[in-house]
Amino acid sequence: MSDKKLNGRVAVITGASKGLGKAMSLSLAAEGAKIVMIARNAGPLEEAATEVRALGVEAITITADVADETQVERLRGEVVARFGSVHILINNAGMNLRKPLADFTLAEWRLVLDTNLTSAFLMSRAMIPHLVSGGGGRIINLTSMMSHISLPGRVPYSSSKAGLLGFTKALALEMAPRRITVNGISPGPCATEINTPILNNPEVSRQFTERIPLGRWGKVEEIGALAAHLCSDAAEFITGTDIVIDGGWTAQ
Repeated sequence: MSDKKLNGRVAVITGASKGLGKAMSLSLAAEGAKIVMIARNAGPLEEAATEVRALGVEAITITADVADETQVERLRGEVVARFGSVHILINNAGMNLRKPLADFTLAEWRLVLDTNLTSAFLMSRAMIPHLVSGGGGRIINLTSMMSHISLPGRVPYSSSKAGLLGFTKALALEMAPRRITVNGISPGPCATEINTPILNNPEVSRQFTERIPLGRWGKVEEIGALAAHLCSDAAEFITGTDIVIDGGWTAQ
């Protein structure tokens, strides 16, 4: 009998080709989960899946834009045809555009909101029936410390992430009778592709580090480990909350 805490469970992870999505895919796979990896770009997605499969688990890739209702319905069909039930959904797809609000077009505003918030609605609506049929499960939404605080130039991003935090709490209450927990993970600064503009600017990167009480950027593996714990049986009494993992930034 395997001692892996997610052995045999099926996890659907969006934005899985890189960064936090890839890290969470690896962490859940290391605990025995079968992984459905979803992203828009097939090449990087398949490269990430190769690393996941090297851990000895089944991993499939689906190329889709999870902010598009038709594509979400297509991928739902593919997942169910392959695995039947789903036990874990991680809504990680996200993007950020950094500039003053007055410089945003309506199309750009909608792109950020749809990618970060509407996608979680579409994926959750599609997967909940299959979580229910599997006897319950886990939904994790990647919120952000920007759900709680903000910075200049982040109005659409913070708006979308604050909305995702509200979505998480409300959905947790709806899903509790169905034995589905819903939680948020709010990362602080992590060395991921979305933060490349900051990481590539030594002065700005230094300013960020100085604001982190622990004195360093977060590691993607730390987010992965937290996600794996929230998906385990040990976390079955945790729901409707948001775990901030930011080195102490928002405690100030």
